[in-house]
Amino acid sequence: MYKKICSFLLCSVVLFNCVKPCIAQSFSTNVVSFKVLEDSLVLFDKTRNRQIPVALYFPQTTKKLKNQPLVIVSHGYWQNKGGSNKAYKSIAKHLVTHGYFVASIQHELPNDDLIPTTGIPQIVRRPFWERGSDNILFVLNELKKTQPQLDFKHVILIGHSNGGDMSVLFAHKHPDLVDKVISLDSRRMPFPRTAQPKLYSLRSSDQVADEGVLPSLEEQKKYGITIIKLNNTIHNDMDDNANEVQRKEINEYIMRFLK
Repeated sequence: MYKKICSFLLCSVVLFNCVKPCIAQSFSTNVVSFKVLEDSLVLFDKTRNRQIPVALYFPQTTKKLKNQPLVIVSHGYWQNKGGSNKAYKSIAKHLVTHGYFVASIQHELPNDDLIPTTGIPQIVRRPFWERGSDNILFVLNELKKTQPQLDFKHVILIGHSNGGDMSVLFAHKHPDLVDKVISLDSRRMPFPRTAQPKLYSLRSSDQVADEGVLPSLEEQKKYGITIIKLNNTIHNDMDDNANEVQRKEINEYIMRFLK
């Protein structure tokens, strides 16, 4: 394993790049299976005076992948603990073996206020979702500068729990910037009732979304929204806590949504 550090200055962002390009794992699939490389960096948004750590996962290949599909992952709430954006490697690496480029954003920093545990969630948590949506937009714009091979016309968002609420909010605010949103059991932010972007959701066996969050069966049919319940997976097992059977099921559904 080799480590390298490179930093460069952009006109509106300082990017500290702490790279560890290493072959993480090669998965066996029915298609060409890429080996996985990992990268980590910290972006700095000057307009908000905020650092944004990002974990990157991408294929090892000597060929240029034109219009490479981009997936942006948003983690569940870990009470500001660092490294929560790296708790979805089972999903990220599986996507990479199929040729996807994955950016997983660390939304909470140690000094951030904790999410309120009282009050109406749609009100008291909205500022945290707004911040997450802004993080997604910032990372997306920075990737346009550094990763021109990516397909920015068909951006995919995957978010778990609170990160799913952020991703759904982004779909409300920037429907022209995202093609598909996959919610892993987000429970608070109401889904947009629209055919574009395309909406998908995997639901846990132990948690229920707030009233009005999920579209009705009639709305699902009208707008082409897909909602699937995982009878053997609880809310907290939708990240790397999942066992092998659960991981396989989640990844298979994600790939079905994307293809």
